[in-house]
Amino acid sequence: MLDSLLYISTAACWLALTGIALKQARPGHSPATLGRVVAVLFPLGLVLHAMLIYNGVMVAEGLNLGFANAVSLIVWLTALIYWLASIVYRGLSSMQGMMAPVALVAVAVQFLVPSRHIVTYTGEPLFTLHFAIAMLGYALFIVATVHAVVMLVEEKWLHKGVMPPFLRTLPPLLEMEALLFRVLLAAFVMLTLTVITGLFFSEQLFGKPLTFTHKSIFGIISWFIFGGLLVGHYAWGWRGRRAVHWTLAGFTTLLLAYVGSKFVAEIILQRG
Repeated sequence: MLDSLLYISTAACWLALTGIALKQARPGHSPATLGRVVAVLFPLGLVLHAMLIYNGVMVAEGLNLGFANAVSLIVWLTALIYWLASIVYRGLSSMQGMMAPVALVAVAVQFLVPSRHIVTYTGEPLFTLHFAIAMLGYALFIVATVHAVVMLVEEKWLHKGVMPPFLRTLPPLLEMEALLFRVLLAAFVMLTLTVITGLFFSEQLFGKPLTFTHKSIFGIISWFIFGGLLVGHYAWGWRGRRAVHWTLAGFTTLLLAYVGSKFVAEIILQRG
């Protein structure tokens, strides 16, 4: 009963924020009109969502890191990053509206998809470090990808000469691009640490530093894509659409590495 109430409360919060975001996106509507409501509802949604994830992940046998819980956790981390970023960069506050429907879908997936993958070696400090870094890095790459897509949309509307209310509150395109590469650099550092800690953890637990699975192969490919993009940017000035396309390619590969492999294993092949 309490779990159902928590699901309903969390979904209702994200649904209300989605409605506000759609209303603010209408022409002639000021994005600041419902700003105070968003300022209360968004952190409330984060708290309720965190409680939901905790209840789903923490089980008696260890940690349930099944597909639905993993997706919900990554989306929650992404929403948290955007909320924190909006405190530092006021112009990014409207990006919270984009995360509300995504968070709503994540809550629905967690409620509807009965995935279960119990991890019992949670007492290993190296695993805890590896998992925390990996989830944070994944969330940062989602932030970078959303950022890249918004930059494409912003550039398109700039050519038209008319900006919708949602885009008018964002920082200038050049500042958005600078933020993109800061996020990408931080995410790449997290991805590198994920690979390194993963090697040590794999050797500690399984006796071999690297096993060539779909997850590891796609993860390494994404590391090279993002590394190549950063080298290209800082060495040869890559930017604009090229940077956006490389970001999208790298994220697609990373998506296949973790979420994609979990979806195939747990949902399609029904392996716990």
